[in-house]
Amino acid sequence: MNALLLAAAPAHVAMPKIDYLAIMPELILLGGAVIVLLAASVVRGGLKRDVATSLTLATGFAALIAALVEWFHVDAHGASTTIASAISMDSFSAFIAITVACTLILATLIGHAYLVREGIATTEYHVLALASASGAIMMAQANDLVVVFLALEILSIALYVLAAFNPLRGESGEAALKYFLLGGFASAVFVYGIALTYGATGSTNLSQIGDFLAKNQLTHAGLLVAGMALLLVGFAFKVAAVPFHLWTPDVYQGAPSPVTGYMAAVAKAGAFAGLLRVLLGTFGTEASTWQPIVYALAAASLVVGAVSALPQRNVKRMLAFSSINHTGFILLGVEAATLAGVGASIYYLFAYSIMTVGTFGVITLMGGKGDGEHDLSRYRGIARRQPLLGVPFVILLLAQAGAPFTTGFLAKFGVVAAAVEAGSWPLAVLAMATAAIAAYFYLRLAVICVTPATSEHSGDAAPITSGDADASAATVRATGTLLLAEDETEATVEEIAVPTAGLVGILVATAVTVVFGIVPGPLLDMARTAADFLPH
Repeated sequence: MNALLLAAAPAHVAMPKIDYLAIMPELILLGGAVIVLLAASVVRGGLKRDVATSLTLATGFAALIAALVEWFHVDAHGASTTIASAISMDSFSAFIAITVACTLILATLIGHAYLVREGIATTEYHVLALASASGAIMMAQANDLVVVFLALEILSIALYVLAAFNPLRGESGEAALKYFLLGGFASAVFVYGIALTYGATGSTNLSQIGDFLAKNQLTHAGLLVAGMALLLVGFAFKVAAVPFHLWTPDVYQGAPSPVTGYMAAVAKAGAFAGLLRVLLGTFGTEASTWQPIVYALAAASLVVGAVSALPQRNVKRMLAFSSINHTGFILLGVEAATLAGVGASIYYLFAYSIMTVGTFGVITLMGGKGDGEHDLSRYRGIARRQPLLGVPFVILLLAQAGAPFTTGFLAKFGVVAAAVEAGSWPLAVLAMATAAIAAYFYLRLAVICVTPATSEHSGDAAPITSGDADASAATVRATGTLLLAEDETEATVEEIAVPTAGLVGILVATAVTVVFGIVPGPLLDMARTAADFLPH
């Protein structure tokens, strides 16, 4: 009888040890999302927009504090893994968590200004932004390919919905559908890569895969190479690397402007974090196999991103191609496969995230009611008429171009120097050439911002109509501007409403870009420390 009772008793399930500090940023973000969602469901009349924004900001600051606590804990006690070695807590994951939390805070401020202008009182923006941020942080912490995939989907699905969360904007729905269909295909390819990698190594745990490859020489490496290639395809789609970039211009242009900025920053931070951990932390011994692929992706992204942005008149579409060029620069550090290269890429991710959110903050306010005014002529003279809006925009554009005394300059210099040091000088030369091309369209928009509207020109610079090409060229010569002829159309001078929340987000992003460009030491040191997750 005792034997029968013992046989019928349920088997004991051994639960893995959980270090809650390691996953605290994600828990805070997901907890905040649940609180906002529940409050919106149970509060009569719905949750007030200001309250939802305040809760989201509080959650973002709490996640930032948790990430900083992680950073100092790792600095004092070293890196560790938890939950059956599926999650890593190291300086790399802590730095990415800090980056994502800062991005979330700025995007929440800017998004609030958009919600007020468009009269959107629902909380979808807040809930989905919190959820996607948790996925981005989890990608940086994942020590298992299955966890990487789950984190990627948490990040992506929330962004698919965010792209179409405004039901009054038809082109947002089209953009979200394109993003969802192509993203789903990329996810399927990524899962297939996980399956092939498991078949080649017998594990999905990144540490175990790295140990296996370090101790064994595969006689038939085709399965592993195919697995790595498919994983790279999945990551390349998420970071918008050529030739997997075709979704980017349409989605960036169609999505609501604050969502575009948030998506550009968080998706790149999370996807590049996963890419760095998988390639450098796991497949470091196979660098000779994947480096040529990354080399080609970087070269194509640099050229296509810079050249395709030149003819664009829609600012959001121009910055979409610009983001592809930035992807190429970040891939320089990945391709170098050195501590200097990874540190430079990590620094670039932080700098790019802050610059992009701030830039799209200005674009959000400039878009006007309905978020449809994004032609270059819209920005004519904005730095003169409204300095609090136009001057930060010019600074952020110059930072993206790589101007000195900004984080953009140090970011580009770091990855190019790492590429040269690693022997990839042809790629570094190509990067500098495309940076010169990119500088043109950044400077063109910056000059438009500081140039008065044609009605304000005096003397021989008479007002010009869009159909008078000869007169347009004469004005260009008379004013000495660096503008294309078609940029000289008559601009509508109007006062842009600048809500306090949006202005704070823009000014903070600009201040971070300039301060850490002038005093780069602390941030550079953190990025170099974060790169120590590489086996060496």
